[in-house]
Amino acid sequence: MIPAGTLGGTQGGTLAGIDQPALSQIGKQCLAVLNAGEPSAKLAAVGQCASRWLSAQASTFNDTDSGVFADWPVASHLPDIPQRPSRLRLVRPADVPRRRLGSEAGRASLLHAIAHIEFNAIDLAFDMAARFTPSMAAMGLNWEAFLTDWLTVGREEALHFSLINDRLSAFGLAYGDLPAHAGLWDAARQTADSVLARLAIAPMVLEARGLDVTPTMIEKLRTHGDHDSALILQRIYDDEIGHVAIGTSWFEGVCAKERKQPLETFHQLVAERFSGQIKPPFNVAGRAEAGLDFAFYGRLARQETECRK
Repeated sequence: MIPAGTLGGTQGGTLAGIDQPALSQIGKQCLAVLNAGEPSAKLAAVGQCASRWLSAQASTFNDTDSGVFADWPVASHLPDIPQRPSRLRLVRPADVPRRRLGSEAGRASLLHAIAHIEFNAIDLAFDMAARFTPSMAAMGLNWEAFLTDWLTVGREEALHFSLINDRLSAFGLAYGDLPAHAGLWDAARQTADSVLARLAIAPMVLEARGLDVTPTMIEKLRTHGDHDSALILQRIYDDEIGHVAIGTSWFEGVCAKERKQPLETFHQLVAERFSGQIKPPFNVAGRAEAGLDFAFYGRLARQETECRK
């Protein structure tokens, strides 16, 4: 699990060897990740960007100096929809084939769907870093820790994608061979104007839902003898706890800076920005390990249940 980032000042900094032109290059490399459609190109761009920043030791920047972002790609330069593999066919959610995990075709279909989720998760992390790091500096929060956290998350999502895509080869498939869900980027588009909204919806709703459903998938794969796939999903699950923790920590930190009440703000943002449902069963233990208290989502689930009655 990745520890949540430090929200306060850097007190001299924590990252080394990055001057202002080099920082500008980090921003451009984040943009390169989003603009890379083919898996090999996207993974290469992830490696170049994350390794350059995460290999540093100590920074020369003042953590509140937003002027260092003068040459950073502004939000309007970021793609509305990141590039996707040319052969990938995107369809409505209802048109994605669903098969039982008892068959080889069903397990391959599940793995392809997870590969698609992880491919989108790479872009979510790098869009978070590129779009909102300057906002962190402007608020006087530790933008270096924020950037470090989301590039680390992005690198882990890239590893998850690679593991799943390699596993697909055992079924004679690769990412792009099956149709995929066209709506996965909707949440990013609906929260592009607000770091609080993005933190609430991406890690605290969508990734938290992954904590609910992944243990059941792992158990089913093991039941059907697919232990190799189960091991990969276990790795993904363990890392995703850290991702939800990072999102929750930054959400609470930004709320504190803006003097907003976290629970009320979260509930309001979910009502305004999330078109899906918050519904049980919940992995309460996994969510708690990620720092996501039941109070955040329990009331929302009850409200939706009452509305359906």
